[in-house]
Order: sequence, then structure tokens, then C-alpha cells
Amino acid sequence: MSTAFVFSGQGAQYPGMGKELYENSPAAKAVFDMAEEIRPGTLKQCFEGTKEELSVTINTQPCVFITDLAAAAAVTEKGIKADCAAGFSLGEIAAIAFAGMLSYEDAFKLVCKRAELMDKAAKSNPGAMAAVMKISPEMTEEICSQFEKAYPVNYNSPAQTVVAAAQEEIDALCEKVKSAKGKAVKLAVSGAFHSPFMNEAADGLADYLKDITLSEPQIPVYANCTAEPYADDYKMLIAAQVNHPVRWQKSVENMIANGTDTFIEVGVGKTLTGLIKKINADVKAVNIENKEGLDTL
Repeated sequence: MSTAFVFSGQGAQYPGMGKELYENSPAAKAVFDMAEEIRPGTLKQCFEGTKEELSVTINTQPCVFITDLAAAAAVTEKGIKADCAAGFSLGEIAAIAFAGMLSYEDAFKLVCKRAELMDKAAKSNPGAMAAVMKISPEMTEEICSQFEKAYPVNYNSPAQTVVAAAQEEIDALCEKVKSAKGKAVKLAVSGAFHSPFMNEAADGLADYLKDITLSEPQIPVYANCTAEPYADDYKMLIAAQVNHPVRWQKSVENMIANGTDTFIEVGVGKTLTGLIKKINADVKAVNIENKEGLDTL
């Protein structure tokens, strides 16, 4: 039996996230307190922030990241050991921190910088995103190819691919999806993430990472860009992730092929748990984000 910890990403946030972890797990509390020391106001945003406040990228990323990491600390405190890890988009930074590649402090500072760069890129290169369902990833790719600035960016499951596009193209793209008997739902996000719209953020992140020292991962961490465990140029993988697709389905399939049969989604929401069940119904997938989750673990 092999267990993977998977870390949720931006979009799963909600008011009050992490509060029960903070109140019921000393290990989780220590992680939150560390973040509060570096970025005062983080606890208030997580526990009391409004939906609107939490949906601003420069707030979302630090808050989701630290809730993910706190949940992993709480689960580890219960004696559960991870054999490998992966994170969806932002969650990948939590995964590499959990695997010992970065100290929690340095990882949190990296996330704050990542949020700032992605927010800036979103404002200077406006774009939109939509979840495409009921048609294959290949058909979604074909539809995107018919537009000047449209890209498949999150390969989530056999029946869901998220696309990024120029704001002036997104409505026409959604219509094409409907014509192909698919369903398209525009997402409430502030930018076209994981696409060329984020090129300047990737460049800024690569520059920031020059002064950061990364350690070897203590457990395999599957990279969004390659769907394979981190290897070779770690810094390139971290920077390239913001302007390249998230290959989530392939990452999960590769983890299963390498022996993973249990997935624990640590952190905010249960989006990844749902996707994993759609990718392979035979594996066990649970989410841990509150006291109830910890109690039933």
C-alpha cells in the first residue's frame, strides 16, 4: 500500500479555511503561526476573510498554500506517512516544501512572490479561463487551435480540460465547445494562468529562484509540467509551471502506475479528490481539511 499526499490549488479557497486545523492540531498551528510572522494578517484572511478578499490572487495564494501545508502537518502528526506527493498548480509549491526541497519559510516567501508576479502579469496581459467538459482533451485542443490566443492549460481528467484564452475570444470558444456537444463554464479567475499570458511571471520567478537553494526531495514529487517526479533542473520546473499546462491526469496515472493506491488531499476543498475518482475509480481518495477529517482519518 502506497500513499500520496496531494495539495490543492487556487480556486478552492473559502472563508474560514484552516481554522479547525489551527484549533485542533499543534503541528498545523505551528505552520500557520510561521506564516503570520512573515506575512501579518494571513490568519485573519484565512479564518475571517470574505470570499471577495480571498479571491484576490495576492491573498489567495499565500492563504491556500499555508492551509495546505498545515493540513499535511496535521495528517503527519496523526502518524500517516506520505510515500510521494503532488500539488495542483499552487499546490505544487506546498508539495515541494513538504518534501523538504525548501524550508517552509522560504516556500511561503516564494509563494508570496509568485502571487505578486502572477497578479502583475494578469493585469498587463488580460485573459480568461473556462472549464470544458463532456468532450475529450484532444477535441478541446482542436477547438483551441482555431483561435489565435487559446490554450488547453489544465488536463484535469478524461472529461475535463480547462482552457485559457484572450478575453475577446473566450465567448466564441465556449460556443464552439457547445457546438461540439461539450459544456463550457467560464471561471471566476483574475487571469489566464498556465498559458503564455503568464510568460513575464515565469521570467520573474526564474530570476527570483536564482538566489534560492533547493534540496533533494525526500520523497518523489510529481511535477505539473512533466507528470514525472522532479528531476534535473528543479528551478526551471518551478518557474515554467506558471506558463505551462498542469498535466494532472497524467500525474495521477503515473503515481498509480508506480504503486500509489491511496490519495490524501491535504488542504482546501475536495476538488482533487473528485478528479482522482474520475481518473481511476479503483483507488482510494479522501480529503482532509478540518476536525471531522482528522477525526475520521
